[in-house]
Order: sequence, then structure tokens, then C-alpha cells
Amino acid sequence: MKQLKLVDFVIFLFFLTESLSLPTKPQDVDDFSITQKFIEENVGYITIITFAQYIQKASFEEVEMLAKAMTEYRDQCLTNRTLPQCSKLPNDALLEAICSMEGLPKEHNFSHCCSKVDFERRLCFFLNKKADVGFLPPLPTLDPEVKCQAYKSNSESFLSNYIYEVSRRNPFVFAPTLLTVAVRIEEMIKTCCEEQDKANCFQTKAVPVIQYLKALSSYQKTVCGAFLKFGPQVLKSIYIVTLSQKFPKIEFKELTSLLEDVSSMYSGCCEGDAVHCIHGRSKVMSHICLKQDSISSKIKECCEKQIPERGECIIHSYKDDRPEDLSLREAKFTENKNVCEERNADQHIFMAKFLYEYSRRHQELSTPELLRIANVYDDLLKECCNAENPPDCYSIAESKFNETTEKSLQMVQRECERFQSLGKDGLKY
Repeated sequence: MKQLKLVDFVIFLFFLTESLSLPTKPQDVDDFSITQKFIEENVGYITIITFAQYIQKASFEEVEMLAKAMTEYRDQCLTNRTLPQCSKLPNDALLEAICSMEGLPKEHNFSHCCSKVDFERRLCFFLNKKADVGFLPPLPTLDPEVKCQAYKSNSESFLSNYIYEVSRRNPFVFAPTLLTVAVRIEEMIKTCCEEQDKANCFQTKAVPVIQYLKALSSYQKTVCGAFLKFGPQVLKSIYIVTLSQKFPKIEFKELTSLLEDVSSMYSGCCEGDAVHCIHGRSKVMSHICLKQDSISSKIKECCEKQIPERGECIIHSYKDDRPEDLSLREAKFTENKNVCEERNADQHIFMAKFLYEYSRRHQELSTPELLRIANVYDDLLKECCNAENPPDCYSIAESKFNETTEKSLQMVQRECERFQSLGKDGLKY
């Protein structure tokens, strides 16, 4: 992607990211530098994404005005770095600039957010985002020839406007995902504008990009909703399942270390902190690539890619093969006489280990199904660990798991039959 005309904002962002937790290991320092360079080269897109997602009704001209305000802020901090406001994190500084724009908070109805500070302000802006974008005009469509001419005349203006329109209509999509969309859109335009039948080319190549964006938008909104409502523990449970299934040979100790990076990443991504999100995601992917020999055999080519393609490639890579020496059952959770003692010593760690062991053995099951099984097991142990003979009580765990899976399968089959009978339009909930 090319650098946009908001290039003067880059020094400000570079300065601000110094307030993030800096890496200490040589490998981390190198990854941090690469990520920082990526941010510098794509600061225009990052700026547009951030503002457009927070203030969906803002015009593109207002977005540019906000960028200018941040440039003034940057100049102040470069002149005197000891100023109190210069120690703020990137997202806090961006929100402060938004709130300082004369008339903007009242015009776009977010004055109540500006009356708050720190986390409360960030949360307010997040909750102010609207998934239903019916209040926005339809996404502008151009004739293929006009589109190609506009791109050739001023590619930077064309692409920045496009990502602005996409970002404000997808307020919960993470910045790295939208940057990937920008890359794919530019590739599509370059290809199709050289074709004889431009219209057919655009229609064909736009489909996978739109599907990709819709799928990620739905998933990220759901995960962030759970993260912000229930806290990091729910997120960790989801990713214990996801990572254990995808990387079944990963050691539990390595998994827990990776989960800390994932949790930190989501704290920034879910709040719309683009800089934190990009750095956090890069850290997660660097962690995986650095340990790929002990994590997965399917990501070698992904790890050779650049940001943001590296992350997207790893996310959509195939699940690694289950280790041949990994049995289908883990007897220590159903046949061990000391289950209750181990559970009582640390319930969170015990249940995390169960979820890890069961998930990597059952790559065919969905995340919700595995979380349900974990819940069934937890409820069973609550009952059994107070029983007269706990081992006899929880020895039926496997049959309980199978029963849960069977019920879920039957429900899915019923819904599929309804879908086949009623069709997409007839299936209402």
C-alpha cells in the first residue's frame, strides 16, 4: 500500500508509540521495529480507519481536519516532550483531539463520551459505535470505467476515500483486517482496470473480499462484545479452544504464554486502538512464528509474509495434524482419583488444561460445542466433588460429553432440514 497525504501525522504516531511497553529481547525489538515501520508507511489509512469507526457520521473532510489537529498536537510534543498531554497513549490522544474539535461532539452526539476520561471514555466511544448503518447513505458505486479513471487520476485519494467508506460501515472490524481489505481492493482495481470486461471482473473479484469482510466483522464484533462484557477469562476460554485445535502439538505452557499476548491484543483492538491493535497482533504472530517448529507445520509460508498478510495467512491456515501419539481420550480427567484435589487447588488452571486437552483431541468440534462440554464437565465436578465417592461419580464424564455432542448434532440436523425445506427467505427466527 502507498503512503497517503497525511504523512505529516507519522512523526506524531511514531513519537506516541514510544509510550507503549517497549520490547527487550532482540527478536522482539526487531519485530517491533518492523511493525513500527509498517505503521509509518500506512499512517494515512490508520488515521482514516480510527476516526471513521469512532465517528461514523463524520465527513471525509472532517476526518482530514482531525488529522490536522493531531499534527498540531504532535508539534507541541516534539517541541516540549515534558508536557503532561504528551505522555498519553495513542488512542487517548486521538480521542482527546476528537473531543476538542469545535462543535463536533455536539453535532455527532458524542458529548457524553467526552465528559469521561481514560477507560470510561474509550468504552463510551466503543459503545457509541452502531452496527446498523442504515443512517448512512448507500455505499457509493461507480461505473467501472469511471472507477478506473478515478483510480488512475489520483490513486491515493481514491483508496483513502474507499477505506473511509468501508471503515465507517464496519465499525467493529480491526484495523489490520481493514488494511488487508485495502490491499485486496487495490489489487482488484489494478487487475480489473486492465481487463476488457471490467464490470464482470469487478463483480467476480469483489465477492470473496466482501465475504471475507462480513465474516470477520461478525466474528470480531461477537468476540469483543464477550470480552468487554465478561472480561478476559471468557476470551481466554475461546482461544484455548481455537489455538488448541489449530495447533494440537503446542505445549500447555506455551499456550498460556501465547494467550497473554492474545488478551493484550484484544484489549486494544476491541477499543478501536489501531496502533495498539497492530502492535499487539504483530506480537502474537511473531510469537507463533518464532516457535513454529514446536507449534505448527502449516505456517512456514505464512511466517515469510509481511504485515498484515502474515497475520491473515496464519489465521486462515489449515489446522495442524493431530500428533500420532496423542490418544483420543485423556484419562486423567475421568479416571484419576485425585481429580477433585487438583481442581480445588486452582480451578481456572484445571479447567484450562481440560479445555486444552479435549480441544486438541477433537478438532472436528465447534468452539461453542467444546465450551458446552467444558461447562458440562465443570458442573459434573461441582456435584461429584461433594459426593461420597467422587471417582465413581465423575467416571461417567465421557458419556456426558458424548450425550452433549449428540444433542448438538441433532439440533444442527433439524435446522439443516428446516433450511432445506423452507429456504433462506423462509427461515426466520
